[in-house]
Amino acid sequence: MKNVYVLFVLIALFISSLSTKAQEWNTGLDIYSSYVWRGAKIGSGPAFQPYVDFSFGGFVLGANGSACASDNEAFEANLYTSYGFDFGLSISLTDYYFGSTDKTGNFIVGDYFDRSVHYFEPAICFKKGGLLLTAAYMIGDDTSDTYVEAEYSFGLAKVFVGAGNGQYTKDGGFMVCNVGLGVSKDIVITDKFSIPISGSVMLNPSTEGLFVVVGVSF
Repeated sequence: MKNVYVLFVLIALFISSLSTKAQEWNTGLDIYSSYVWRGAKIGSGPAFQPYVDFSFGGFVLGANGSACASDNEAFEANLYTSYGFDFGLSISLTDYYFGSTDKTGNFIVGDYFDRSVHYFEPAICFKKGGLLLTAAYMIGDDTSDTYVEAEYSFGLAKVFVGAGNGQYTKDGGFMVCNVGLGVSKDIVITDKFSIPISGSVMLNPSTEGLFVVVGVSF
């Protein structure tokens, strides 16, 4: 785990040493009616998901998180870095930190340097036109899960199919676990300001869970 932290630090130092030209900072907040990720519902109640990142050329270094507005907060804070090539390929590494749990199983904040609450995921994506292909492999003390997904966007809508094993399916075997349809649009407030809104219907054939989620971005 220490080696991964060193990698993040080295990347940050490399980017900070570059010229300020073409550098860009971004930050924002997504709010969802519930947190559904790769066919699984996490926590309960609306989810608030902030992010901040820094980009230079094809490099991105950032952090994001999630917290649900309920007693089952499902706290999450992640660090990530990625590099995108001009022909549509991108590679990334994410450190997922899901917090600790108390005696009742609820998430609590703390123990950041406890290896058992960190999961590392190298991933590769390829985008060509409306097609987006993703392959990811999550590694932890008790986890080594694979997830692959194909998504196709057309106009304001997209369809996607994802498959995985381990945490993504009912019995841990590899199978389809995330099938859905998403739609997005901008709600125009003024000539210079609009609010992006999105909605998705998702089915996990493995767990037989059906989810409908709506979100807004700021």
